[in-house]
Amino acid sequence: MRMKDRVALVTGAGAGIGEGIARRLASEGAALWLADVNGEAVERVAEAIRSDFAAEVGFGRSNVTKPDEVGGMVRAAHARFGRVDVLVNNAWGQRPGRRGHAGVEAVADEDVEWAMRMAPQAALWAMQAVFPGMRQRRWGRVINLCSLNGVNAHPYSVDYNMAKEALRTLTRTAAREWAPHGICCNAICPGAATDAYRRYAAAQPENAAEMLRFNPMGRMGDPETDIGGVALFLASEDCRYLTGNTLFVDGGSHINGVPWLPQPKPR
Repeated sequence: MRMKDRVALVTGAGAGIGEGIARRLASEGAALWLADVNGEAVERVAEAIRSDFAAEVGFGRSNVTKPDEVGGMVRAAHARFGRVDVLVNNAWGQRPGRRGHAGVEAVADEDVEWAMRMAPQAALWAMQAVFPGMRQRRWGRVINLCSLNGVNAHPYSVDYNMAKEALRTLTRTAAREWAPHGICCNAICPGAATDAYRRYAAAQPENAAEMLRFNPMGRMGDPETDIGGVALFLASEDCRYLTGNTLFVDGGSHINGVPWLPQPKPR
């Protein structure tokens, strides 16, 4: 029970990696506040975690592109549990109406603006909100979900790449500034078999097959057992001397890179 008496706030917890991390933390005794833009989905996840692990779980609908809702999310977690020890910034979603992949010369300003609010700004707002309590207790963990897309500069996803690399920079900067307060900040670049991945594989089957062929382990990770296990370590006392790092939880795909060549749609 490595997370006994710890409270974790997980964004984007209504499915995929966020759900997997939440379940793994709950399995080790964490109390949870779960947030997602899909209220029905996050309620379903919360109920399942309560049933499976007898965990204390609160939840709420939050659109992390809106600073007021991010602040409200953190206040709700504090109202329920009195504190937040672990912050997992996982939420991501494409801009409604986005018309598919585009090259650098064609990416729309509104897509870049959305991506930057969705990843680094949303994480920053949440980090700023939980920082005073973590500093006071001299203990905290921030885990930001980034992407190999940005590290390897995959084509036709420049808005996403920019946002996720900005999030990594935010993570490292906070790690340096907040280390004296006992707060560890790290990033995970995951490769997981989420619903979003399965939709991509259905739309781009040849590219998905090539990605697996270049993956040394030959598979995508499980959100709970593979990605969640690493998040559990980063959230625990075992991570007390690790900060400012990026962990590639991707079966080794980052070693030589994987092909990522979705075809851009005409704009």
